[in-house]
Amino acid sequence: MEQTNIQTDFAFDIVHQNKYSRGQLLLRTFFGQIYILIPHAFLLFFIAIGSGFLSFLSWWAVLFTGKYPRSFFDYQVSFIRWSARLQARMLHLADGYPAFGMGSEDDRIVMHITYPEKLSQGLLLLRLFFQFFYVLIPHGICLLGRAIVTPFIIFIAWWIVLFTGEYPKGMHDFMVGTIRWATRVRLYSSFLTDKYPPFSGK
Repeated sequence: MEQTNIQTDFAFDIVHQNKYSRGQLLLRTFFGQIYILIPHAFLLFFIAIGSGFLSFLSWWAVLFTGKYPRSFFDYQVSFIRWSARLQARMLHLADGYPAFGMGSEDDRIVMHITYPEKLSQGLLLLRLFFQFFYVLIPHGICLLGRAIVTPFIIFIAWWIVLFTGEYPKGMHDFMVGTIRWATRVRLYSSFLTDKYPPFSGK
């Protein structure tokens, strides 16, 4: 499977299937919030609290040492992976039930985030005080534009999958690209990388 991610230390993809299950599509649509979203969101809520606490501690660690504690980094990456597994199913981008657990694997999700051996204290402070202006505003505007289009793609793709069992590749790529873009912004704004996110979903 070809990877076109711009950042070589970051890879993300949701495998485009040759065929999608109509039965699973209908099941997720009508009951997905009950048997997928609620149990996963309940656990992820507590994991998110831990993530916030570790982010606070890691900020100080990077400030004084230039390093993000490896165990904390692995926790954050596992949290992001779990969130991606859930998102892929709720957006009908992948069949199958998302696995529970921080260390779980998923053959539908490709994600690799390289651990940074050294992080800049200067960039750390810059992001703390100014990332709203030079990261969140410009990227937020672009992602908002994609978010406006997203419901229409979901609606059209849903009917195509229902009648044909196929998810149009272009639509799938757009949806995955949006998640990829948002994830890059999340990594940068969370001090997990010093590489500024490109304005691209590729």
